[in-house]
Amino acid sequence: MRSPTGSGKIVDGPPRERGLLAFLMPRGAPLDMQILGRTLLHAHLVGALAGLIGAGFFAGLEYVQQFLLEGLAGYVPLRASGEQIGHRAGENVFRPWLLVLLPAAGALVGGLFMRLAPETRGGGGDAMIDAFHHQGGVIRGRVIWVKALASMFTLGTGGSGGREGPTMQIGGALGSLVARVLKLSTRERRVLLVAGVAAGISAVFRTPLGAALLAIEVLYRDDFESEALIPAILASVISYSVVIAIFGESTLFARGERYPLHLAHLPLYGLLAIFVAFLSTVFLKALRAVQGLTSRFRVPFWIAPAAGGLCLGVLALLMITFVGGKVGMAERGLGILGGGYGAAEAAITGGAFIPSGWTGVELLLILCIAKVLASSLTIGTGGSAGDFAPSLVMGALLGGAFGRAAQLLSGDLTIQPGAFALVGMGTFYGGIAHAPVSSLIMVCELAGNYDLLVPLMLAEGIAFVALRKRSLYHAQVPSMRHSPAHRDASSGDVLADVRVGDILATKRPIVSFSPATPTKDILSRIPDDAEQEVFPVVDAAGKLKGLISPEALRFLATHREVEPFTVAADIMQPPITVRPGTDLRAAAKLMLENDLHQLPATDDLGQIVGFLDEDDIFGAYLSATGPPAQRGAVQ
Repeated sequence: MRSPTGSGKIVDGPPRERGLLAFLMPRGAPLDMQILGRTLLHAHLVGALAGLIGAGFFAGLEYVQQFLLEGLAGYVPLRASGEQIGHRAGENVFRPWLLVLLPAAGALVGGLFMRLAPETRGGGGDAMIDAFHHQGGVIRGRVIWVKALASMFTLGTGGSGGREGPTMQIGGALGSLVARVLKLSTRERRVLLVAGVAAGISAVFRTPLGAALLAIEVLYRDDFESEALIPAILASVISYSVVIAIFGESTLFARGERYPLHLAHLPLYGLLAIFVAFLSTVFLKALRAVQGLTSRFRVPFWIAPAAGGLCLGVLALLMITFVGGKVGMAERGLGILGGGYGAAEAAITGGAFIPSGWTGVELLLILCIAKVLASSLTIGTGGSAGDFAPSLVMGALLGGAFGRAAQLLSGDLTIQPGAFALVGMGTFYGGIAHAPVSSLIMVCELAGNYDLLVPLMLAEGIAFVALRKRSLYHAQVPSMRHSPAHRDASSGDVLADVRVGDILATKRPIVSFSPATPTKDILSRIPDDAEQEVFPVVDAAGKLKGLISPEALRFLATHREVEPFTVAADIMQPPITVRPGTDLRAAAKLMLENDLHQLPATDDLGQIVGFLDEDDIFGAYLSATGPPAQRGAVQ
């Protein structure tokens, strides 16, 4: 509204629109029951389809590996107990020259498939996360079969990576496709994408709860996609049920012994977390170095993985020749090629080929460094292989070596190297993926018990802090408020981080009245061009007693006959104020609830210390959410 003129004549008109504050206040309420129920039904569908596709991918990969890597090259992979679904009949004849060439050939075939969908390069996790935040949850349907085929040939010929990364992207693409076919909203599509990710991981890793938690945690560095939790859990359970109905119920690793908690060992677990953080940094540096070198090659992106595969084949042959022969593993795998879960299980349960004493420690460390190099060569050159499995394997190998060394140095036979291997496994991936909760639960599911809950919590916490500035996934954003997917819904959270005192106009002239001021004097004292719309009523000590609202002034303008009989105390409303420490979200809510565009700010004594305008709040929002170069006023 406009202020009255000096003669007391007021220009009447409708109150100013509430668009600014209504825009800023959160609108992203949780899904209502109708949408939620529909989403849960769709999550069941996604879980069932992901289970079938995951089972097919798992079986196809096993067939390719048995036919090419084992049958042609004669390479016998080191497998975990629950990793294989069948056994190849016949005798393997080891062909070293073919083992060198086979990873390159498989990566080249995978690269040819990736030409049809370049977003399938690498592990797939970054592409999935980027699709959630920046592409409205849309992943092209062709990603499902392109990623599956590219990964089958890359991993089936020895690529050093895991199946979980590809199924993370495949499951996300499946959830996105179901949402598009059913013509669901963008919001529901994102939820189903997350549900598909959970179902994809659960299908091949067989940790239903950990997979669901990972799907909602891996999107952010410091947050969870809480709205998708229940759909992710349901999809994960359905997918897991489908897979075990086909292949039978089993865990990836052989069930280990129980791990009783020894409080005296907690400092050792804390020290292990520091070593894990250091190794994680080494792996990330090696991975980024290979990626940087690959980007400088003037060759098509689909050829680069073949170069990485050739280097990987040479590395594998060197390890078999110079390391495998010394530990009775000649012509056999040491976990360098493929996911490497067999090496991780050996570190956990104590493989027969691992020597006792310091020689065993040395072997585990050599395998760990070799896995760092092998995975960097495969994933860093763009090979379609997951980064999830190598991270777990590296952590397990380092943890197993640490546990054995601690036992030898201390002479404490209660130290169980397998416990340290499991803690190292969860801590490595949880630290570099910023997913400490899900990786903790996954390790407990893999171990078949929660004996290691306390050591895992300690180690995960230390690694999480130590690796704050490093991440396996570039596409992660800090929290929901930083994601374009929640930009509208998180506006209120942006305001919650700013205090009234940060933007309060303390030098703005304020027109106020005493309770006894006649109403005719009120109208005459308001300037024609006044920006102030709300007028405080204060006592002789300056303490706020009430407010004269625009509605009260509008009433006076249309009922001039009451002027001789009324004073400020008659038309004021109870005081509505904010404090300098009040956050802008609460202040905006107070304005909306009371239909006011301005509010006085008062101190503990009720004295007015400034005036807050709706435009000030909107300016603070723009400053907080604008480009980095334009921020700073409210940070």
